[in-house]
Amino acid sequence: MSNFKDWTLAKLDKTFHLEQVLTCSILEQWLNSEVILSDFEREALLTFREQLLLNVHDWNETELAYNFIGPMMALTKYTSKKFNFFAERPFGGTVDGLEINGRPDGIIASGFREPEMPYFCFQEYKRETDPEGDPAGQVLVAMLVAQELNEHRYPVYGCYIKGSFWYFLVLKEREYGISNPYVATSDDVFDIFRILKRLKQIIMEMIGGQTDVCRLV
Repeated sequence: MSNFKDWTLAKLDKTFHLEQVLTCSILEQWLNSEVILSDFEREALLTFREQLLLNVHDWNETELAYNFIGPMMALTKYTSKKFNFFAERPFGGTVDGLEINGRPDGIIASGFREPEMPYFCFQEYKRETDPEGDPAGQVLVAMLVAQELNEHRYPVYGCYIKGSFWYFLVLKEREYGISNPYVATSDDVFDIFRILKRLKQIIMEMIGGQTDVCRLV
Protein backbone atom coordinates (compact mmCIF):
# COMPACT_ATOMS: atom_id res chain seq x y z
CA MET A 1 0.00 0.00 0.00
CA SER A 2 1.27 3.48 -0.83
CA ASN A 3 0.19 7.04 -0.10
CA PHE A 4 -0.57 9.81 -2.58
CA LYS A 5 2.25 11.91 -1.10
CA ASP A 6 4.84 9.30 -2.12
CA TRP A 7 4.29 9.71 -5.87
CA THR A 8 5.99 11.84 -8.51
CA LEU A 9 5.22 12.25 -12.20
CA ALA A 10 8.32 10.24 -13.10
CA LYS A 11 7.32 7.38 -10.79
CA LEU A 12 3.75 7.37 -12.11
CA ASP A 13 4.85 7.34 -15.75
CA LYS A 14 7.19 4.42 -15.12
CA THR A 15 4.90 2.38 -12.85
CA PHE A 16 1.63 2.75 -14.74
CA HIS A 17 2.94 3.55 -18.24
CA LEU A 18 1.28 6.96 -18.22
CA GLU A 19 2.03 9.42 -20.98
CA GLN A 20 1.83 13.20 -20.87
CA VAL A 21 0.41 14.51 -24.14
CA LEU A 22 1.04 18.00 -25.47
CA THR A 23 -2.33 18.21 -27.23
CA CYS A 24 -5.33 17.24 -25.12
CA SER A 25 -8.70 18.11 -26.63
CA ILE A 26 -10.64 17.58 -23.38
CA LEU A 27 -8.28 19.89 -21.48
CA GLU A 28 -8.36 22.52 -24.22
CA GLN A 29 -12.16 22.51 -24.36
CA TRP A 30 -12.33 22.86 -20.58
CA LEU A 31 -9.84 25.73 -20.47
CA ASN A 32 -11.29 27.63 -23.43
CA SER A 33 -15.01 27.34 -22.65
CA GLU A 34 -17.07 30.53 -22.61
CA VAL A 35 -18.53 31.21 -19.16
CA ILE A 36 -20.13 34.50 -18.12
CA LEU A 37 -18.96 36.10 -14.87
CA SER A 38 -21.32 38.39 -12.97
CA ASP A 39 -20.34 41.86 -11.76
CA PHE A 40 -20.47 40.55 -8.19
CA GLU A 41 -18.09 37.70 -9.04
CA ARG A 42 -15.65 40.09 -10.72
CA GLU A 43 -15.63 42.42 -7.72
CA ALA A 44 -15.07 39.48 -5.37
CA LEU A 45 -12.21 38.18 -7.52
CA LEU A 46 -10.52 41.59 -7.46
CA THR A 47 -10.70 41.52 -3.65
CA PHE A 48 -9.26 37.99 -3.51
CA ARG A 49 -6.48 38.97 -5.91
CA GLU A 50 -5.53 42.01 -3.86
CA GLN A 51 -5.18 39.87 -0.73
CA LEU A 52 -3.09 37.33 -2.65
CA LEU A 53 -0.78 40.03 -4.02
CA LEU A 54 -0.09 41.28 -0.50
CA ASN A 55 0.41 37.89 1.12
CA VAL A 56 1.36 35.15 -1.35
CA HIS A 57 5.06 35.15 -0.43
CA ASP A 58 4.33 34.85 3.30
CA TRP A 59 1.18 32.76 3.75
CA ASN A 60 1.65 29.19 4.83
CA GLU A 61 -0.42 26.42 3.26
CA THR A 62 -3.32 26.80 5.67
CA GLU A 63 -3.44 30.58 5.25
CA LEU A 64 -3.37 30.24 1.46
CA ALA A 65 -6.25 27.76 1.65
CA TYR A 66 -8.37 29.84 4.05
CA ASN A 67 -7.78 33.24 2.50
CA PHE A 68 -7.72 32.53 -1.23
CA ILE A 69 -8.45 28.99 -2.40
CA GLY A 70 -11.41 28.48 -0.08
CA PRO A 71 -13.12 31.74 -1.09
CA MET A 72 -12.59 30.89 -4.78
CA MET A 73 -14.25 27.51 -4.28
CA ALA A 74 -17.07 29.01 -2.22
CA LEU A 75 -17.76 31.62 -4.90
CA THR A 76 -18.08 28.84 -7.47
CA LYS A 77 -20.88 27.25 -5.36
CA TYR A 78 -20.07 23.58 -5.84
CA THR A 79 -22.44 22.51 -3.07
CA SER A 80 -25.52 20.64 -4.25
CA LYS A 81 -27.56 17.63 -3.19
CA LYS A 82 -25.81 15.53 -5.83
CA PHE A 83 -22.17 16.61 -5.46
CA ASN A 84 -20.03 18.74 -3.18
CA PHE A 85 -16.57 20.06 -2.47
CA PHE A 86 -14.71 18.13 0.26
CA ALA A 87 -11.37 18.89 1.92
CA GLU A 88 -8.84 16.34 3.19
CA ARG A 89 -11.27 13.42 3.01
CA PRO A 90 -9.59 10.00 2.76
CA PHE A 91 -10.14 7.83 -0.28
CA GLY A 92 -8.25 5.09 -2.03
CA GLY A 93 -8.39 2.28 -4.53
CA THR A 94 -6.42 -0.29 -6.47
CA VAL A 95 -4.59 0.48 -9.70
CA ASP A 96 -2.94 -2.44 -11.50
CA GLY A 97 -3.01 -4.44 -8.28
CA LEU A 98 -1.39 -1.70 -6.19
CA GLU A 99 -3.36 -0.21 -3.29
CA ILE A 100 -3.05 3.58 -3.10
CA ASN A 101 -4.75 5.96 -0.72
CA GLY A 102 -4.44 9.38 0.83
CA ARG A 103 -6.10 12.67 1.70
CA PRO A 104 -6.02 15.17 -1.18
CA ASP A 105 -6.28 18.79 -0.14
CA GLY A 106 -9.61 18.88 -1.96
CA ILE A 107 -11.94 16.85 -4.15
CA ILE A 108 -15.24 17.41 -5.87
CA ALA A 109 -17.25 14.22 -5.65
CA SER A 110 -20.78 12.95 -5.86
CA GLY A 111 -22.50 12.87 -2.50
CA PHE A 112 -23.70 15.63 -0.21
CA ARG A 113 -22.49 14.89 3.32
CA GLU A 114 -19.81 12.37 2.38
CA PRO A 115 -17.80 11.95 -0.84
CA GLU A 116 -18.75 9.04 -3.04
CA MET A 117 -17.43 9.22 -6.62
CA PRO A 118 -14.57 11.72 -7.12
CA TYR A 119 -14.49 13.73 -10.36
CA PHE A 120 -11.92 16.41 -9.56
CA CYS A 121 -8.85 16.46 -7.28
CA PHE A 122 -6.55 19.27 -6.30
CA GLN A 123 -3.32 19.69 -4.39
CA GLU A 124 -1.83 22.89 -3.05
CA TYR A 125 1.62 23.95 -1.91
CA LYS A 126 2.67 26.53 0.62
CA ARG A 127 4.66 28.98 -1.45
CA GLU A 128 6.02 29.62 -4.89
CA THR A 129 9.50 28.67 -3.67
CA ASP A 130 10.89 25.67 -1.77
CA PRO A 131 7.95 23.25 -2.03
CA GLU A 132 8.32 19.76 -0.65
CA GLY A 133 7.36 16.79 -2.78
CA ASP A 134 5.76 16.77 -6.21
CA PRO A 135 2.28 18.36 -6.24
CA ALA A 136 1.71 17.35 -9.87
CA GLY A 137 2.47 13.73 -9.07
CA GLN A 138 0.35 13.78 -5.93
CA VAL A 139 -2.72 15.14 -7.66
CA LEU A 140 -2.27 12.87 -10.68
CA VAL A 141 -2.09 9.70 -8.60
CA ALA A 142 -5.30 10.76 -6.83
CA MET A 143 -6.86 11.26 -10.27
CA LEU A 144 -5.65 7.80 -11.32
CA VAL A 145 -7.39 6.24 -8.32
CA ALA A 146 -10.51 8.33 -9.03
CA GLN A 147 -10.53 6.96 -12.58
CA GLU A 148 -10.61 3.41 -11.21
CA LEU A 149 -13.42 4.32 -8.82
CA ASN A 150 -15.57 5.75 -11.62
CA GLU A 151 -14.75 2.68 -13.74
CA HIS A 152 -13.19 4.75 -16.54
CA ARG A 153 -16.59 6.19 -17.49
CA TYR A 154 -15.41 9.81 -17.51
CA PRO A 155 -12.24 11.83 -17.81
CA VAL A 156 -10.91 12.92 -14.41
CA TYR A 157 -10.09 16.58 -13.82
CA GLY A 158 -7.50 18.06 -11.51
CA CYS A 159 -5.52 21.09 -10.41
CA TYR A 160 -2.41 21.80 -8.40
CA ILE A 161 -1.43 25.16 -6.98
CA LYS A 162 2.01 26.54 -6.14
CA GLY A 163 1.62 29.96 -4.55
CA SER A 164 -0.04 32.10 -7.21
CA PHE A 165 0.41 29.54 -10.01
CA TRP A 166 -2.51 27.27 -10.94
CA TYR A 167 -2.07 24.24 -13.22
CA PHE A 168 -5.05 22.28 -14.57
CA LEU A 169 -4.97 18.61 -15.59
CA VAL A 170 -7.13 16.04 -17.35
CA LEU A 171 -6.59 12.27 -17.21
CA LYS A 172 -8.19 9.89 -19.72
CA GLU A 173 -7.12 6.24 -19.51
CA ARG A 174 -3.29 6.35 -19.40
CA GLU A 175 -2.81 9.75 -21.04
CA TYR A 176 -2.86 13.09 -19.28
CA GLY A 177 -2.49 16.76 -20.16
CA ILE A 178 -1.23 19.62 -17.97
CA SER A 179 -1.95 23.26 -18.72
CA ASN A 180 0.48 26.11 -18.71
CA PRO A 181 0.31 28.02 -15.40
CA TYR A 182 -2.38 30.59 -14.74
CA VAL A 183 -1.09 33.37 -12.45
CA ALA A 184 -3.71 34.30 -9.86
CA THR A 185 -2.02 37.62 -9.02
CA SER A 186 -2.73 38.81 -12.58
CA ASP A 187 -5.88 39.07 -14.70
CA ASP A 188 -5.58 35.27 -15.02
CA VAL A 189 -7.65 35.17 -11.83
CA PHE A 190 -10.74 35.69 -14.00
CA ASP A 191 -9.73 32.77 -16.23
CA ILE A 192 -9.09 30.56 -13.21
CA PHE A 193 -12.57 31.27 -11.91
CA ARG A 194 -14.11 30.79 -15.35
CA ILE A 195 -12.42 27.37 -15.58
CA LEU A 196 -13.71 26.43 -12.12
CA LYS A 197 -17.24 27.48 -13.10
CA ARG A 198 -17.03 25.42 -16.28
CA LEU A 199 -15.91 22.45 -14.17
CA LYS A 200 -19.15 22.73 -12.23
CA GLN A 201 -21.11 22.51 -15.49
CA ILE A 202 -19.07 19.49 -16.61
CA ILE A 203 -19.75 17.64 -13.35
CA MET A 204 -23.45 18.46 -13.61
CA GLU A 205 -23.42 16.87 -17.08
CA MET A 206 -21.70 13.77 -15.66
CA ILE A 207 -24.17 13.46 -12.80
CA GLY A 208 -27.00 13.88 -15.31
CA GLY A 209 -25.73 10.90 -17.27
CA GLN A 210 -24.31 12.73 -20.26
CA THR A 211 -21.13 11.17 -21.64
CA ASP A 212 -18.05 13.18 -22.57
CA VAL A 213 -17.15 11.87 -26.02
CA CYS A 214 -13.90 13.88 -26.28
CA ARG A 215 -10.61 12.03 -26.48
CA LEU A 216 -7.00 12.86 -25.78
CA VAL A 217 -5.04 13.22 -29.00
